[in-house]
Amino acid sequence: MKKILSLIFSVSISLTAFSQASIKESEVARIIKTLSADDMMGRRTFTPGIEKASVFIQQEFKKIGLKPLKGLSSFEQKFSMYSLKPTEAKLTLNGADLGKENFFFVTSSESIAWTEQSKPEIYYINEKSNFRQAFNQIRKKNTDAVILVNPKHQKMFSNYRNYFGAGSTREALNQDKTQVFALADSVQVNALAVNLKNQVETLSLANVAGMIEGKRKDEFLVFSGHYDHLGYIKAVEGDSIANGADDDASGTTAVISLANYYSKQAKPERSLIFVCFTAEEIGGYGSQYFSKQLNPDQIVAMFNIEMIGKPSKFGANSAFITGFEKSDFGTILQESVKGSVYSFHPDPYTEQNLFYRSDNATLARLGVPAHSISSDQIDIDKLYHSVDDEFESLDISHMTNMIRAIAVGSKTMAEGKATPKRVNKAEVD
Repeated sequence: MKKILSLIFSVSISLTAFSQASIKESEVARIIKTLSADDMMGRRTFTPGIEKASVFIQQEFKKIGLKPLKGLSSFEQKFSMYSLKPTEAKLTLNGADLGKENFFFVTSSESIAWTEQSKPEIYYINEKSNFRQAFNQIRKKNTDAVILVNPKHQKMFSNYRNYFGAGSTREALNQDKTQVFALADSVQVNALAVNLKNQVETLSLANVAGMIEGKRKDEFLVFSGHYDHLGYIKAVEGDSIANGADDDASGTTAVISLANYYSKQAKPERSLIFVCFTAEEIGGYGSQYFSKQLNPDQIVAMFNIEMIGKPSKFGANSAFITGFEKSDFGTILQESVKGSVYSFHPDPYTEQNLFYRSDNATLARLGVPAHSISSDQIDIDKLYHSVDDEFESLDISHMTNMIRAIAVGSKTMAEGKATPKRVNKAEVD
């Protein structure tokens, strides 16, 4: 038994030493400094800044020697979305015209023309209801509907109207149902006239993805992070660029560094995919598109890396795993780094709902053991989504060690020696 433990310890030490030699702090600093520089303009989706970041990531993947995903001729996984902006919006309820401040549409349709003869479903959010919960429940029904909202919810209603009333971005047109939310005292619809016209613009996006083909060609281990951020936001002391160094240039840097790490080793047992997602900040559209291009049953696990640029509450060389209880992914990582200086812990911020706030959630809903790895102290992080999330705010030594920890922790899965249990899809919202 002592010999077995000694062997495990020796393997762990050798893996740690190899990761330290292959994942250099100077290279980590170079990559993240480039991605979070002012000339990337905050990497907002649909802007020249994110296109510049994409070019840089592709250059890194080419230099490393990755191959494009099957069926693609480049590292860009291109797809389109549609911007819908209302040019005409009118709602007449029981003979009274409601002002634009009193209604909003949730739709992917280019135009709508309803009367009471159209017979949409009618729902009512009463004064005692939890508006957010009621809204989400109605949205899940996916039926054409008019939803009457008690004026008691005016403040929350206005927040939602400001968001949806400005328009929306959709993966497809005319697919889901239209729902009209109206602030009204009435609980009945006797007469109705709904008219909406949207201006539609086609928008181009691209994930950046490469792979190392393994001996088991159709078993995939995914390493991911999102490379988009907020772009320009409200200026603070003359600075209006939300550089997104920790969120999530740190994760993107980790993906590039891990690709380089695995490229220097023997051919892995399982195929490894390294993907940097677009459009996470505006709805996770990049990961949603990615998830439809692969058979989720062939994805063994997903290491989604999100904000590892600052030390965690657990101390040096530590990170936490979101949705720890939803599979044994985290337990496998803990076992894999035993004997090293690294440690992984369950998410201490469950009230923040972090498992559902990043790209891992899309694949977890399909049963993939997909989890985010982070070290951010989100409950006290004052730099999150601010102009001060810059390279200078990061602890590059800590971040480098987190990437090394993921390299060591992922080895047993890459080598086919460990396979996490699938996520129970029924338990994922």
